[in-house]
Amino acid sequence: MKEIIEEVFKAEEKVGAILKQAREKASEIRQSAEKENSDKINEAKQKAKEIIQTAVENAWKEAELTRAEKLEQADNENEAILNNEEVINSLVDNICNIIITAEY
Repeated sequence: MKEIIEEVFKAEEKVGAILKQAREKASEIRQSAEKENSDKINEAKQKAKEIIQTAVENAWKEAELTRAEKLEQADNENEAILNNEEVINSLVDNICNIIITAEY
């Protein structure tokens, strides 16, 4: 009977050791998975940051280009008006008429 009890205790010790190893292995696997997930999340964040930064830079470039085009267009229109004596005379006439017809 004593031998049976000793064998049961030995079996329980073996089972305990096997469970301990299994828990340690499971813990290692879980930590590895968590690290892998963390690395992937950080990589995705970095890629998103790069995409956003590129989009912002492109938007700034496009805005600057549009601004330059509009300034050039305004300068051309302004120059065309100033170089057109007929338009200037018409504007002066309109201003004079407004002044003359004012009530005060």
